[in-house]
Amino acid sequence: MGNKETTTATSSDVDPDALRSAEFLQTQMILDTLVGKTVAAAKVEETRITVSTTSGQTFYFYGFMGAHSEGDAG
Repeated sequence: MGNKETTTATSSDVDPDALRSAEFLQTQMILDTLVGKTVAAAKVEETRITVSTTSGQTFYFYGFMGAHSEGDAG
C-alpha cells in the first residue's frame, strides 16, 4: 500500500489550550449522557475527576484541569 510517513509531535507542536478545549468538549458530551442518572460519588484527584453513578458506571475526566491563563478570571 503506499508510503507511510511517521511523525512525532514535539512539545512545541502541542497547544495545551487546544487540548484542554477538546477534552472539555468530550467531557460535556459524556456528561450529557448522564442526564437523569444519579451520581453516587465524585472525587477530584490531582490529575483527574472520577464520577460514579448508582448504576455502577465510573467515568474518568482528564485534561481540562490546569492552571488558569493570564487572562482568565479566577
